[in-house]
Amino acid sequence: MTHEEPHEARPEAQADTAPGGTAPAPAPAPVTVLGLGAMGTALAEAFLAAGHPTTVWNRTPGKAEPLVGRGAVAAPSPEAAITAGGPIVACVLDYDALTAVLSGQEALLSGRTLVNLTSGSPEQARAFADRAADIGLDYLDGAIMITPPGIGGPDATVLYSGAPEVLARHRTVLAALGEPVDLGPDAGIAGLYDTALLGLMWSALSGWLHGVALVGADGVRAAEFTPIATRWLSGAVAGFVDRYAAQTDTRTFPGDDASLDVHLAAMEHLLHASRARGVDTTLPEVFADHVRRAVAAGHGGDSYARLIEVIAK
Repeated sequence: MTHEEPHEARPEAQADTAPGGTAPAPAPAPVTVLGLGAMGTALAEAFLAAGHPTTVWNRTPGKAEPLVGRGAVAAPSPEAAITAGGPIVACVLDYDALTAVLSGQEALLSGRTLVNLTSGSPEQARAFADRAADIGLDYLDGAIMITPPGIGGPDATVLYSGAPEVLARHRTVLAALGEPVDLGPDAGIAGLYDTALLGLMWSALSGWLHGVALVGADGVRAAEFTPIATRWLSGAVAGFVDRYAAQTDTRTFPGDDASLDVHLAAMEHLLHASRARGVDTTLPEVFADHVRRAVAAGHGGDSYARLIEVIAK
């Protein structure tokens, strides 16, 4: 019997048949949160809001006080937090900090579940998963794709990778944070998605800011430009992404929608308009450089997806 089993069995034991033959819903399962920075605090708040008995621990104990006022239990030590019951959800500064918190607790961790939402690299996640397996600790690595104010809201998504059966077992608890997305058994994949998606976000935000600067030079406010920009992103641009995904996988690049020659001509217009208005051209020069290299290699008639061969190198 693992350390978790008594705690996980408790809600089921409370679900006795009520008078009239109707069984009440199981009580929310307990959960423990390690780390109470801005994100860790938001995680604990979401668990409490969903009715989960929540134990919290932080290296600076005072950070737990507002959560205790809302019903959380403050563990006096990492050992007390680890043995409090339910999955252990960690969100600390980095993997070194998590290692320091859990160091020497191997016996207590055996048979437990650790859901690690600490930011790090795919390589760190895989190494941590290997250490967890050595001590019999069920391990999930996760990536939170929302800022703290959005935790528990309709737009919150948390990516998980590691043993799928562990996510299935704790899905109801973790759903309090946001939609749980299972990326499979490789513990490093959630972190890899995280960095890739952040790159996509920064590229999109920088592109939007460049557009705001460009139209702003002619007196257009960002609030006027942005509804058209978001419609363009969610409609046509999202359609391009869907279309080009298959092309990048198969390495076939029919230029039947818009060839690289056409894209390059449009990019020259963007560069001209930017220079004429004193807007920085660093970002569009990156785009144009990729296209020029592909065109020089004889791919001017291909689709924009051909640039994967420039970028991947």
